[in-house]
Amino acid sequence: MRIMLVCAGGMSSSILVNQLVRFFKERGLNWSVSAHSGVVVDYDQVRDNYDIVLIAPQLSYRLNDIQSGTGLICGVIPSFDYATANCVNIENFIKNLWKGKGD
Repeated sequence: MRIMLVCAGGMSSSILVNQLVRFFKERGLNWSVSAHSGVVVDYDQVRDNYDIVLIAPQLSYRLNDIQSGTGLICGVIPSFDYATANCVNIENFIKNLWKGKGD
């Protein structure tokens, strides 16, 4: 699964991305994740590179815009899990989002 993390500035998200990449590898998941600024990303240019979009809590107000801009499954990471980089909870969050896809 190819995951795009949309964040505000990139500071906390880069820490989270590094932790998630390590966690996914340890779990044997073939998942990739990369961060993009929600302010400057051109969704038309990146949407074909991802399967799902995770949104940092501070950008929750942009959920509808990001969903319509990407056409992908999107979800706002719960604040506590984002702040603590709770990879187990974020993995479960991703799986639940994906299940909602209907496949």
